[in-house]
Amino acid sequence: MAGNIQQLNESAVISSLRRFRDTYFTNGAKVLKDELAPVETKAEPQPGFLDSSPVDVQFLIMTFLCPADICCLGATSRYWRAMVRDPLLWRYFLLRDMPHWPSIDHVSMPQLEFLDAPLINEEESLDDREEDGDRGMVSTFDYMSEYLKGCPSCRQQWLPSRPAYEVFTSFLQSLVPSSEPRYAMFGPGMEQLDVSLVTRLMHAPDVLPVSGTPQRQIDGIGSGISYILNNQHKFNILTLYSTNRAERERARVQQQSVSNKLFILEGTDESGCPVYSPAPQVQQVCQVVDGFIYVANAELGRGGEECEVAQIRAVLSSAESSASKPLLVLSCVSRDDPEEDRITNLQKVTSRNRARCRTPCVDMAKRLELPQLANPWMVQDTVAESLSGLLDGISWLLRCSGVKLYGG
Repeated sequence: MAGNIQQLNESAVISSLRRFRDTYFTNGAKVLKDELAPVETKAEPQPGFLDSSPVDVQFLIMTFLCPADICCLGATSRYWRAMVRDPLLWRYFLLRDMPHWPSIDHVSMPQLEFLDAPLINEEESLDDREEDGDRGMVSTFDYMSEYLKGCPSCRQQWLPSRPAYEVFTSFLQSLVPSSEPRYAMFGPGMEQLDVSLVTRLMHAPDVLPVSGTPQRQIDGIGSGISYILNNQHKFNILTLYSTNRAERERARVQQQSVSNKLFILEGTDESGCPVYSPAPQVQQVCQVVDGFIYVANAELGRGGEECEVAQIRAVLSSAESSASKPLLVLSCVSRDDPEEDRITNLQKVTSRNRARCRTPCVDMAKRLELPQLANPWMVQDTVAESLSGLLDGISWLLRCSGVKLYGG
């Protein structure tokens, strides 16, 4: 069924592109207006070698290009500028690539409700929409902007680069003692997975070296463990387990739920959803930490309990200045997908639509109702065994806490 839907989507995009190409090169009265030049009547444009190739080939070429290359293609001529802005094309890219994005955050999250709404009548051509100039483009949702905003490779380009003098400056800053950020980590992904994320984190000096255990204690919780990122930035993680180790292990083996001692069930709201309040020791943690790490179970068929949303909201509402404290969601699975390791980069491009063995980040954000939060948030794909993706999430969390990091 998924394959048939994919074929229909590709067919709709190709039909839209073909109608526009045929109209563009056969009717001189409908030449696109150049936004940077005055409108004037011009002779009918003549197709070049790439322009005259079959639309199916043009579409296939664009499916192999990265977003930056597609934008460069659109800068080669007025024809390609209009061609690569087809809303159906970018809606196709969104539906194809969103499930494979390794991260999403409160700034880059696409507006999913526009993907559920019909874009245009399939019988309406792209050229018909452009007869009214820019007004026709405004009337449709800008899928191109949504894609470029959410695509991780595009977001990475906006990170500041590290100047040469910062190497020396960083050394001087390391000599000045500063308070390290503290984060509370909780969630079912810490306890339900076959591979313990916390255990791997404590024994992975090549990823995040342990810098020590501070003396500051919180009753019933402890002082947490301090780590150091890039041999420069220290931070502390307080681990909040739902119950003792024996009960957690028994529940994991039997795949049963445990009585979560971190929260107190207060009842239900008007819609029947549970309402929780943190236990007293957890409330104390919420008031002193600088942010939160929620470890979600992203393995298919696991997680998604109704209490997840309520417990996240209970923790955030108990924190002082709660709206400014960031929430990092580690969308975690036990191990890497073995098929992902075997295929090459070219095969990854052509097999993007095969089923994944994990919940996509966009779906995780929707499942946890993160877009409704006032807090900064990010969902990051993470693998417990290899800790892949963890550093990207930690780097985002430190930036939200005011730590100056660089993209390269």
